[in-house]
Amino acid sequence: MQRARCYLLGETAVVLALEPPVTLESQKRIWSLTQRLVGLPDVVEAIPGMNNITVILRDPHMQALDAIERLQRWWEESDALEPESRFIEIPVIYGGEGGPDLAEVARHSGLSEKQVVELHASVDYVVWFLGFQPGFPYLGSLPERLHTPRRGEPRLRVPAGSVGIGGPQTGIYPLSTPGGWQLIGLTPVKLFDPHRDEPILLRPGDSVRFIPQKEGIC
Repeated sequence: MQRARCYLLGETAVVLALEPPVTLESQKRIWSLTQRLVGLPDVVEAIPGMNNITVILRDPHMQALDAIERLQRWWEESDALEPESRFIEIPVIYGGEGGPDLAEVARHSGLSEKQVVELHASVDYVVWFLGFQPGFPYLGSLPERLHTPRRGEPRLRVPAGSVGIGGPQTGIYPLSTPGGWQLIGLTPVKLFDPHRDEPILLRPGDSVRFIPQKEGIC
């Protein structure tokens, strides 16, 4: 079992963080622990992250030490959670103006741009967690050949719908924002829409497949 450590975060929260490596199995256990914490009267919010979980407490001055002890114990007792997973296809126009870093990913991987697109679209990705922006999915299972470092100088504006690679992960920007991931494509799908009954499209545990569109390199 991966070792975990707990610590205070600011004045309102405690964090349980796991030692590397990051695995889907450990992420499933984090989902399970998150589900256990949701609804407890002394917990305001439980936020799953990559190999960690942050718990915001209602009365941190009275509960912090007890929360740390319980998190450690509950982590040791937790089992992997297999959430209700949906399969969602995301159409992507690779390359061109929407994917200005496709050539850089190809250069780094030693593949052609067409091979990068084919490899990126050949995998069923799992949403490991949401963060950074409302609905921003951190997707696991990116083929190792495509692992590419983030840009040395982040862009001041990344368009909403941009599909990018950041190190060992791929993801989609739901909103226009500064960002440093390598942009390889663009999707018209809205990952966050405050006017929908369910504003965030994806959930942790969902499976995602990228579908190349005819425009651009494909």
